[in-house]
Amino acid sequence: MKELRLIGEPVIRKDALEKVTGGAIYGADFKLPGLLWARFYRSPYPHAKIVKIDTTRAKSVPGVRGIVTGADVPYLHGSAVIRDQPFLAMDRVRYVGEPIVGVIAEDVEAAEEAVDSIHVEFEPLVAVLDVFSALEFDAPLIHEAMMEYPRTAAVTPVEGTNICNHLKLRKGDVEKGFRHSDVIIEDTYCVPMIQHAPIETHAATAKCEPNGSVTVWTSTQSPFYIRAEIARALGIPMNRVRIACMRVGGGFGCKHEMRIEHLAVAMALKANLRPVKVVMTREEEFVSALVRMPVHVKIKTGAKEDGTLVAQKVTIHWDTGAYSGWGPLVARNAGCASPGPYVIPNVEVNSLCVYTNKPLGGAFRGLGVPEVAWAHECNLDSVAHQLGIDPLEIRLRNALEEGSISVMGERVFNGGLKESLRRAAEGINWNVRSEGKARGKGIACMYKMTGTPTSSSAIVRLNEDGSVQVLQSAVEMGQGVETVIAQITAEELGIPLERVTLTHVDTEFTPYERSTTSSRATFHTGNAVMAAAADARKQLLQLVAQTWETEPDELDIINGWVVEKEGQRRCVEIGEFWTAGIYSKSQFPIVGRGAFSTVDIFDPIDPETGQSKRPTAFWMYAAQAAEVEVDTETGRVTVVKFAAAHDVGRAINTMTCEQQIEGALVMGMGTTLFEELLLENGRVTNPNFVDYKIPTSMDVPGEIKTFFVETFHPEGPYGAKGLGEPGLAATAPAIGNAIYNAVGIRIKDLPITPDKVLKALKERG
Repeated sequence: MKELRLIGEPVIRKDALEKVTGGAIYGADFKLPGLLWARFYRSPYPHAKIVKIDTTRAKSVPGVRGIVTGADVPYLHGSAVIRDQPFLAMDRVRYVGEPIVGVIAEDVEAAEEAVDSIHVEFEPLVAVLDVFSALEFDAPLIHEAMMEYPRTAAVTPVEGTNICNHLKLRKGDVEKGFRHSDVIIEDTYCVPMIQHAPIETHAATAKCEPNGSVTVWTSTQSPFYIRAEIARALGIPMNRVRIACMRVGGGFGCKHEMRIEHLAVAMALKANLRPVKVVMTREEEFVSALVRMPVHVKIKTGAKEDGTLVAQKVTIHWDTGAYSGWGPLVARNAGCASPGPYVIPNVEVNSLCVYTNKPLGGAFRGLGVPEVAWAHECNLDSVAHQLGIDPLEIRLRNALEEGSISVMGERVFNGGLKESLRRAAEGINWNVRSEGKARGKGIACMYKMTGTPTSSSAIVRLNEDGSVQVLQSAVEMGQGVETVIAQITAEELGIPLERVTLTHVDTEFTPYERSTTSSRATFHTGNAVMAAAADARKQLLQLVAQTWETEPDELDIINGWVVEKEGQRRCVEIGEFWTAGIYSKSQFPIVGRGAFSTVDIFDPIDPETGQSKRPTAFWMYAAQAAEVEVDTETGRVTVVKFAAAHDVGRAINTMTCEQQIEGALVMGMGTTLFEELLLENGRVTNPNFVDYKIPTSMDVPGEIKTFFVETFHPEGPYGAKGLGEPGLAATAPAIGNAIYNAVGIRIKDLPITPDKVLKALKERG
């Protein structure tokens, strides 16, 4: 096997200099001549009919250039599964913060003054503010026309209800399994609504052209998805819609869906060909962008005396808010992973996605897996304690491994879960008793599929001076994908890394990419780029071979030089092709093309049983272990040590892999210990960073250890697979289990705040 030069190395990020020097252009930074600004009048009610809109005073505000209502832009958009959202509310509002009227003005101040002068008359309706209230037989229907909305076969709404999707997973006979179990543990675990809290709020600028085309400059994770949604909504061809990506200052899923681009377009349609910019305030980001859905998980597990899992029944209720967004796919993805990465012969899962009159739920790092992992890992710990079995041991006895049959009916391959468990446990000295008062250790694991089927494409262009331009559309949002793509390109071509640059993602120039979500970029885009680079390499060697009158197989590329393996031992530096007379043999530039799709490997999931022989291109496995200290006087929990072991397939860039895991751990600690959006009558009461706390450097554990378990996926580039999402999936249960180990209390509702700990300690006596 050829020795790799760049793969598996801690390569410095390609975008580092641009960002640390302030040269990166984010959505809010972008400006155009003649720029107008837009602000929005938003609903003060969670559910109400719009009776009358009076914009008379707003029109007279100096600097106002236009006012737009839902009647001016009567278009629907939505997620890739259900298109149920209007650009602007038309006949009714369904959540506090829903945009109703847009104002276009010369500056932000004029737009805000005009918004303040708008008067809207409402007829309040009964609001459904709880997922279980929404399921009652006489509950108001939030979307009476739900069954009429355009949707894909990936979702199964329930007619006459507020259920927009119902995922079923069935294997074996679950009731028979419970009858044959020696111990049964049943619990309910809850996860609250939280915010993505990206440092950069949503921002977009749109401009319409005389020929009817539209350009949007935006910070998005999914430019081609946004392009498709806008084109469908406006009824124009995709070649009339251009999405140009700015740098993304944090996404975590909230910049995957279309949350601001349609508003910018709606304003631009009425702006007389001038560009219009929309930037969410921090408060708008909290109430009108996206949230991680609150969820209730009821889980019942049966096991034998030796710890062998026999049966499990899981019922999940997801609160997707006023519109479906990515909620139905969260329910689907997480429902499939809700039993955990274990061999369980009898399983029944019902995962329900439900409309309420609350902020919009959607994709959040892990797509529901962190929420269900919180439930299945804490529940499994309870089973272990009931049986007197070590929590690590019960996981090792039941964990999926090569050749196991999963709960979905798939035969497992390329799984490093057991090794991950061992490495994580070793990272906190699992078998050594914690020293000090009220200290304990906990362990948890997870698995997650990547979205399948999807496709990616790439172009690798060799310039006359030997430099290389890569055109691809995976979006850099802090995860380091641009560096990984450059590494793969340079490795495959045999050239120095510094010769590779990437074109900024723009649907008018860069080739198709499904989206930068689902931890798919390294695997999917990496494969496409690898193929494009191989194509360029083949052309390059053929060109030189033609000039030297030899065969391409007799040549190699080493550090930017084409060399002859045997014979005359001729060589030429790639940047010297012109002077060496090599390009004279061809009139065509060297342009490599590559594509990768998982359509052929995908086996559709049975809608009634959830069974599939190959539901995903790859599974991500990870285990995490925590040591905590509980202050029994204040209830404060301090994470002292953390160890995380992740099956990465192959670590392309060890530095960015480590950064991904460490950043995710800290993010996961925030969602575990203090993050929660609070609502009162449907209104968010803590929409700012004063009242909504996120982790800072002061919250980072004193010791974090990361381990890469490399199983070398046979279909991934150099064996790699995804890593972006799993980093925080097992964090909450690892901490929760460590708290139980420390002081014997089981907190089942996140976040684990000091008051909950003190209350549980008091009840325990």
